[in-house]
Amino acid sequence: MTDAQNSVALVIIDDNPKSLEYIATALARDGMQIFTASDPEDGLDLVYTHRPQVVMTDLVMPHMTGLEVLERITEFDPVIDVVLMTAHYTTDTAVEAIRKGAAEYLNKPISLATLRDRVGRIIDAALLRQQVKTAEERVMETAQFEGIVGRSPQMWEMFSRIQRVAPHYRAALITGATGTGKELVAQALHRGSLVKGKFVVLNCSAVVETLFESELFGHVRGAFTGADRDKMGLFEHATGGTIFLDEIGDMPLSTQAKLLRVLQNQEVQRVGSLTPQKIDVRVVAATNKDLRNAITDRQFREDLYFRLSMVEIHTPALVERMEDLPLLVRHFVKKYSQQYKKNVRGLTQRAQILLGRHTWPGNVRELENVIGHGCMMTMTEMIDVMDLPPLIPHGMRAPQLTNSHGPSEEGNQSLEEHERKLVMDALAQAAGNQSKAARLLRIGRDALRYKMKKFGLREGPQ
Repeated sequence: MTDAQNSVALVIIDDNPKSLEYIATALARDGMQIFTASDPEDGLDLVYTHRPQVVMTDLVMPHMTGLEVLERITEFDPVIDVVLMTAHYTTDTAVEAIRKGAAEYLNKPISLATLRDRVGRIIDAALLRQQVKTAEERVMETAQFEGIVGRSPQMWEMFSRIQRVAPHYRAALITGATGTGKELVAQALHRGSLVKGKFVVLNCSAVVETLFESELFGHVRGAFTGADRDKMGLFEHATGGTIFLDEIGDMPLSTQAKLLRVLQNQEVQRVGSLTPQKIDVRVVAATNKDLRNAITDRQFREDLYFRLSMVEIHTPALVERMEDLPLLVRHFVKKYSQQYKKNVRGLTQRAQILLGRHTWPGNVRELENVIGHGCMMTMTEMIDVMDLPPLIPHGMRAPQLTNSHGPSEEGNQSLEEHERKLVMDALAQAAGNQSKAARLLRIGRDALRYKMKKFGLREGPQ
């Protein structure tokens, strides 16, 4: 993260030089740029020049009131947080300030604790907004966020949610089908939390039930047969960092009860020990199961679910974001052509069509395997149909489409003619509605419009 991303600019406007010095000293911290002015016009010039995230202004000043300064700043940039200060407090003025968009209204004299608490929180929020904005701009440029590829609306929503919750969460739940990248999301949360510790992973479906507590919480020597020495559990190992509990729906109920206690108290007790130990760990859990059904079937604790799902992030299936398919293909072609030291540039058009028709039950993980296989098998610079694994049937048709043009003539058609017919069938079945036709073809609407233009098909309803 650059210095610009870590810094916040603050402008303080007050006709009392001692007040300026007091506030600037109280709020100074690493990465802060503080500008002061004793004249409102000079202060506004600083705002226009430096475009700060936060402005503090006195209410009663010569030549211009703080409310007028607030109005001028709001007109210039309504995102700037403005804090009004006054030694002449009235309820009417406070209401007027808030109505005009003030972020805070403070009564002078302002204590050091109040400045650092109430104004400090505004500065922290401004810094977080700036970091989110910078991250979003980076994603726009690269179509990647923390190693996760995508620019569909579903992925933008997920990226935004990760950015907003990462600095604050203590426990989070990631839901989604197998192969949708839940561990990548967990890693993004860990990095976004800015904690310095480790990222520790446990796949709950791979642990023997009788060893769960020992794996998570550790044990002392003699706690059970075979415990010939003390062992640190994963929670202790992860303290100061994040533990990722994959497939948490497979965790035994008895262990779920102890995990809930760890989340509530931030302490663990090794098996066989009477002494609890304090820890500082963020917990990210993931599941491909419907935990609400598991609760109904008494396979998962409701109180643990609510503790984890305070922050819940869903990873969309690939079929729900098919407009990301070309991006993902390029990403994996680049990855595996480098890994295999081959000059693979992409896929032939007919190979792309086959991938576009596939339903991808294994999601992004399946796509990665397919492209990796293709990069390995191709003898040219382009991956063709015959380079793809047999899991991608070469004769696969788009699902859910009925033939509106009579008996099939597929055997006599070129691949391009067949693709044109599929697009026409989808549009006919959707009565010209492009969004519905795109869903039938399992492609994005932009991809459908491209194909319509390519085949000279008229645009209908959106």
